[in-house]
Amino acid sequence: MAQAPTEPSNTEAADLEESSPNMIVYRKIEDIITRMQDDKTGGVPIRTVKSFLSKIPSVVTGADIVQWLMKNLNIEDPGEAIHLGSLIAAQGYVFPISDHVLTLKDDGTFYRFQAPYFWPSNCWEPENTDYAIYLCKRTMQNKARLELADYEAENLARLQRAFARKWEFIFMQAEAQVKIDRKKDKTERKILDSQERAFWDVHRPVPGCVNTTEMDIRKCRRMKNPQKVKKSVYGVTEESQPQSPVHVPSQPVRKTTKEDFRKQITFLNVQIERHCLKMSKVAESKEPSQQRVKRWGFSMDEVLKDPVGRDQFLRFLESEFSSENLRFWLAVQDLKKQPLQDVTTRVEEIWQEFLAPGAQSAINLDSHSYEKTSQNVKDPGRYTYEDAQEHIYKLMKSDSYARFLRSNAYQDLLLVKKKPENEQGRRTSLEKFTRSVGKSLASKRLTGLMQSS
Repeated sequence: MAQAPTEPSNTEAADLEESSPNMIVYRKIEDIITRMQDDKTGGVPIRTVKSFLSKIPSVVTGADIVQWLMKNLNIEDPGEAIHLGSLIAAQGYVFPISDHVLTLKDDGTFYRFQAPYFWPSNCWEPENTDYAIYLCKRTMQNKARLELADYEAENLARLQRAFARKWEFIFMQAEAQVKIDRKKDKTERKILDSQERAFWDVHRPVPGCVNTTEMDIRKCRRMKNPQKVKKSVYGVTEESQPQSPVHVPSQPVRKTTKEDFRKQITFLNVQIERHCLKMSKVAESKEPSQQRVKRWGFSMDEVLKDPVGRDQFLRFLESEFSSENLRFWLAVQDLKKQPLQDVTTRVEEIWQEFLAPGAQSAINLDSHSYEKTSQNVKDPGRYTYEDAQEHIYKLMKSDSYARFLRSNAYQDLLLVKKKPENEQGRRTSLEKFTRSVGKSLASKRLTGLMQSS
C-alpha cells in the first residue's frame, strides 16, 4: 500500500522561512541595528534633546548614524554609508521623527530606532482594517504631531466607504486603544506613537515613495503555503476565520515537478525584467487641496516630495525654458536607486544629455562643480553627480522656486476655494427632487404601457 505524503514539520517550515532571501537580509540589518544600540561596544549615542517647551526623547542624528556606519563597517565613501543607511531606513529599522519619507540624511535630523515588535522579519502583512483603526485612532488624539497628512485623510475616507458596515466596530476598537494609550507615561506614549507611525510609513507609504513590502520574493513563495494567514497588528481580520489556522486539516502535498520549477523561474524572471517596483496604491488627486498647495510654499523640498507639486513646478520651468535643471535633478535622484550593473550606463547617459559639450539639455554649472563632476565620471558610481546636483538644487531654490511661488499658476491653485456649503446643499436637494420626480414619471409611464398592452 502506498504511503501518503507527509506534510513538512514546523521545524522544517521555520528553517525554510529563515533561509529565504528577504529573511537573510533582515537578519543582517538587525545585527547592525543591535550593534548600533549597544552602548558597551560603542554604539550610536541615544539621547534626549531639549526643545522649546518640550523634550524629544530617545533620538540620534543622521550624522551620528553615518559616522558609525563608516567607522564600524569599514566604509570609506560617505555616499555609500548614506546609501546603506537609506536602505536600512526604507525597511523601517530607523526612521525620521518629523517626516514620512524614510531616508537617511547626513545632518542633524533626528532619527529613532524601531521597536523589534514592528521589525519586518516578523512577516507583517497588515490588513486594511488595521490601517483603518490606526487612522481612526489618530483623529481621536488632539495633538499637532498626530494630525493626518492629506494622503492619510484621503485613505481614511476611502476606507470608511469600503468598511461602512463594520465601521462602528473599527471605531470602537480605536476608541479602546486610545483609552489604553492614555494610561501610559507621556514619554513612552510619544515614542510608541512615532514607532507606530513609522511602521505604517513602511506598509502604506507616502504617494511617490517605493513600497518595499509589495515586491517580495517571500510572497511568491507563500503561494505554495495556502495555510499561512496574514498577521493582524491589532488582532482584527477582514474576514472572520471559521477555525484556527493551527487546526486546519492537513491537505495532501503534491510533489514538486520540474514543470513547477520552470513555471516559477519564468514568473520570477518576468518580475525581474519588468524592473519596476509597485508604487503606493494611494490614488493621487488631480486637483490638489488648498492645504496641500500651501505646503509647497514652506520650502522647495515640499514641492519636490509631492508628485503633483513636482509636475506643477516642471510645467512652470518649461514655460521659462529652464526645465533641464529639474530634469537633471530628478535623473540624479533616479541614478541613486539604480542597481550597480546599470549605474555606469546611466551615468554616461546623464553626462551626454546634460553635461557633454553640445548636450541637448545643457545645464549651467560653475567651473568648480564641472571639474569635480568630470573627474567623478571617470570612476562612475551612484553619487557621481552629487556636487552638480547640489549646485543645481541651490540654483533652483534661490531663483526658479521664488518665481514659481509668485507665478500666476501657483497663485491660481492657492486661491481655489470650495463652493459654499449652502449652495452645495441647495444643489443636492434639487438633484434629489429631480430624481424623485423622474422616477415617479417613469413608473407612471411603465404602468400605462402595461395597462394598454
